[in-house]
Amino acid sequence: MEALEKNQTWKLVELPKNKPTVGCRWIFTPKFKADGSLERYKARLVAKGYTQTYGIDYTETFSPVAKLNTVRILLSLAANLDWPLQQLDVKNAFLNGKLEEEVYMNPPPGFENKYGAKVCKLEKALYGLKQSPRAWFDRFTKFVKKQGFNQAQADHTLFMKFSGKGEIAILIVYVDNIILTGNYHTETKNLKEKLAHEFEVKDLGDLKYFLGMEIARSKKGIVVSQRKYILDLLQETGMSACKPADTPIDPGQKLGDIKEGTPVDIRQYQRLVGRLIYLAHTRPDIAFAVSIW
Repeated sequence: MEALEKNQTWKLVELPKNKPTVGCRWIFTPKFKADGSLERYKARLVAKGYTQTYGIDYTETFSPVAKLNTVRILLSLAANLDWPLQQLDVKNAFLNGKLEEEVYMNPPPGFENKYGAKVCKLEKALYGLKQSPRAWFDRFTKFVKKQGFNQAQADHTLFMKFSGKGEIAILIVYVDNIILTGNYHTETKNLKEKLAHEFEVKDLGDLKYFLGMEIARSKKGIVVSQRKYILDLLQETGMSACKPADTPIDPGQKLGDIKEGTPVDIRQYQRLVGRLIYLAHTRPDIAFAVSIW
């Protein structure tokens, strides 16, 4: 709540006549480190975006996210050219986005008596609003471009800046996670300082964990794995004690219609397949087996 008030996320006003309000709720979640240990507990106030109406309190919502192919290319370049890989985290990133629409929100749970009959007129893009990701990305893009970086056309989350000597500074962003690399070290340092001045940024040092992938670097190269992701998946499916197999699929397996068997939860099945597809990014050996199931 302190971060919301410090950021001037809303103004307390009387609700204008015939104006709808958006609800909100608190979300309490634990945050874990790359090794699976507990880092801290988080409490986040989110708007109930599903109560918004198109054309009234939101319009455009699309916001790009970093492509995994782009991330892998950057890791390959860093390994081959011995570039450093640094990671930054923008705290409460969405709250930096500015709203273009008028959005009124009910008082946060637990603060009704303090706010009385007034409602919150949102000034910043609160988590949960349909347009929040877009508002934050637009704000971030404008800032990075102002520093002289060019936005890539194939992946709009990738930004580059060249020096007169042919050096390059590269930035890629996935919502509030930023990776910096390249051999233009003075510009990288300068950008980190400017980002910290513009936003509330946490310097995470060398890249170790990104999008559920663990990054380990040595003199031999870079290893990308999803150990914690796999362990969580095994626990979720009740297979933590299962024995390893020599191959992802039985070579003699024949697929066909299953006429007998116990019906399964289709949503649980879809979730499992989706998680396995994501796992294939670091375990390409399972890609074929997953694709036919």
